[in-house]
Amino acid sequence: MKLVRDARTLKSKAIESLRTAMTAFNSYDDAGRVTTVLMHSQHACEMLLKAVLVQGKTKVFDKGSGKSIGFEKCLGLCQGHHGLTADEAGIMRAIDAQRDAAQHWFVFVSEDLLYMQTRALITAFDAYLKRKLDTVLQDHIPPRVLPISTIPPGDFEFLVDKEFNYVNDLLQPGRRARDEARARIRAMLAMEAIVTDEVEISERDINRIEKAIRGGAEFAAVFPRLATVGTTTEGEGVNLVVHFTKKLGAPVHYVGGDDPAAAAAVREVDLRRKFHLQRNELATKVGLTQPKAKVLRAHLGIDDDPSCCHVFEFGSQKIPCFSDNATRRMQEALPNVDMADLWANRKG
Repeated sequence: MKLVRDARTLKSKAIESLRTAMTAFNSYDDAGRVTTVLMHSQHACEMLLKAVLVQGKTKVFDKGSGKSIGFEKCLGLCQGHHGLTADEAGIMRAIDAQRDAAQHWFVFVSEDLLYMQTRALITAFDAYLKRKLDTVLQDHIPPRVLPISTIPPGDFEFLVDKEFNYVNDLLQPGRRARDEARARIRAMLAMEAIVTDEVEISERDINRIEKAIRGGAEFAAVFPRLATVGTTTEGEGVNLVVHFTKKLGAPVHYVGGDDPAAAAAVREVDLRRKFHLQRNELATKVGLTQPKAKVLRAHLGIDDDPSCCHVFEFGSQKIPCFSDNATRRMQEALPNVDMADLWANRKG
């Protein structure tokens, strides 16, 4: 396949970054090793995605800013229009989420999980590179320098359960290892990107998970998304091929912010998705002014209903936001409520 100039350059950068990541993985020096692997692996993915987009004549520069589009946009375009599979996108997104956490704060990724994810990424990278750019990774990176581990690869479910139990152990009284435990939780949260399109690692999520683990919650209750991830492996040693997949028949369970029994499974990004209306937006949807909408909310107890209202805290600011449940309840109540009477008898 004849590649256009920019696609050829981007492909070279992708392979160079992957080589750097592999060199770091196999390095004897532990200082900065995990961060280097994550950062260069993510960069390799982004360059590959952009190479495919450029080769496919898709614009990779934003019209407004004039800057090249980011990783998430590239991933969406490749998945939607350029043959990137959901499984391939999942492992790339997981590496990106962990890289983001490592770059902006810190994570602790266990060796066996790092190995399995890196091998899965190489599998996805190689397959997409060959499929879309007609290039075989082995022609550029000999198998002997791909990630090698003396630890036999285990099943993903076993590995994350082992990691969960280790975090639980770190959080036991007297261990004084809370920072490491939270860093490991952060890494596990990032791995949820394997099976979900949107992952944000919030300290509020980590707080909820830490509290749940201290309270004796089980793995599946705390990380329901990770519980749906399975792996298939072929070969061994340098020829190991790893695929992350969603377990056949795995239940899809959406947790609401109003479900206190499943609080540990709630993610901040899910709360923002559910409670997406601010007060002025809710009033507009219902067709009332903000003051009258406030009176109706008070009459119906909307602000006290956890299925309708959630208060987000940003430092000292507390901002109530509302769900579609609030809109529905208010719209259904309007024909049966005398707004003039409510307004005349309002308090305050």
